[in-house]
Amino acid sequence: MPTPATPDTPATPTTPAVRATEVVLPAVGEPESLRLRTRDLPQPGPGQAVVRVEASGVSFAEQQMRRGKYYDQPPFPFVPGYDLVGVIEQLGTPPQGQDPGHPADLGVGRRVAALTKTGGWADRVLLETADLVPVPDGVEPAAAETVVVNGVTAWRMLHRTARVRPGATVVVLGAAGGVGTTLVQLAVHAGIKVIGTAAPRTHDRLRALGATPVDYHADVPAAVRELAPDGVAAVFDHVGGPGIRDSWRMLAPGGTLVSYGSAATRDVPGNAALPVLKLVARLLLWNALPNGRHAHFFNLWAGKSRHLDRYRAQLRDDLGQVFALLADGTLTAQIDRVFPLEQAAAALRHAESGGITGKVVLQP
Repeated sequence: MPTPATPDTPATPTTPAVRATEVVLPAVGEPESLRLRTRDLPQPGPGQAVVRVEASGVSFAEQQMRRGKYYDQPPFPFVPGYDLVGVIEQLGTPPQGQDPGHPADLGVGRRVAALTKTGGWADRVLLETADLVPVPDGVEPAAAETVVVNGVTAWRMLHRTARVRPGATVVVLGAAGGVGTTLVQLAVHAGIKVIGTAAPRTHDRLRALGATPVDYHADVPAAVRELAPDGVAAVFDHVGGPGIRDSWRMLAPGGTLVSYGSAATRDVPGNAALPVLKLVARLLLWNALPNGRHAHFFNLWAGKSRHLDRYRAQLRDDLGQVFALLADGTLTAQIDRVFPLEQAAAALRHAESGGITGKVVLQP
C-alpha cells in the first residue's frame, strides 16, 4: 500500500556563500611576493556585515609589515590593509526576537568606512557593524579612503593630543604624504600656520594647501628658526630615529612634540619592537622634564582593548567630523595614484618609491 504523501516542510532559506578575493602577504619579502587568493567568507552573524570593498589604502604600516617590522602585526601569512571604504552587502540576522545589534544608520547598500589594521586588501570583508562609520552621500570611495586612517590620525593629533590653538605655528614633517596633506588642511582650516617639510617637487602643491614648504634635505631646524624664531607650538614627526632630537628642539616653551611613527628605522635589521620602545622611552623621559614642553607617542589604537564601546563612539565622532569637512569641500582628497587590487605589489612598490603626494589607493 503506498505511503500517504506528507506536506513538504518549508526549506530554511539560506544565503549563498560570498566569495572573496584577497591579497596575501606570505612572509617577509619584497612587494612582488604578495599573492592573490580566493575563499568563501563565513556567513555574517548578529552584529556583523559583509562589506563589498570599493577602496583600500596603502600606508606606511604595510611597508613595515612586509619587512616584519610593524610593532604588533599578526603572524604570516595574513591579508594587509589598514583601512577601507565599501558598501554593505549583507547584514547578519539573529534568531527570531533578538536584537540584530546593528547601528540604526547602517543598512544594506550604505557606504561605510572602517579601520581594520589588517584585512582591507580584499574585494569583500566580514566586519562588526559597530566598527563601521557611515560615509556621507556624494563622497566618492577613493576620496573617502584618503581620510580614513589619515584623517582620524591627523584630527586626533591636532585636536586631542597637541590641542593647538588658532594663530599658532606648527611643523609637519613629511607634509606631502597621506597623513601630512590631511594634517596641513585641518590645521589651516583651524587657523593654524603650518611649516611643512617635503621634497622640492611637491612644494607648489603644499603652498596650494596653505603650508609654507621647507626642503627636508636642508637644515630643517635652521629653516624653522628663520620662520618661527621663538619656536613652534607643535611638531608632528613620523620619522623618529636620531632626528627626533631636532623636532624636540624646534618647540617653543609649552610646545608639544607628537611622534607617530619610526620611518627612519624601517630598514634597520633586528627586533621590530626595539626602535619603537626606544623612541617611546625617550619621549617619556622628555615629557617628565620640568621644562614646560611635552612629548607624546600617538597610538591610534590606544584604549580599544580596555574601553571598546568608548573607542568606537569616539572613532565615529572623529571620523564623522573629518568626513563632514570632506563633504563640504573644506578638505580636498589628496590622491597620489589609484591601482587595481590585483596590482597591489606595484602599488606598494610605488608607495615606497618616495616623493609621493597624498594617498596611494587600491580599488577592487
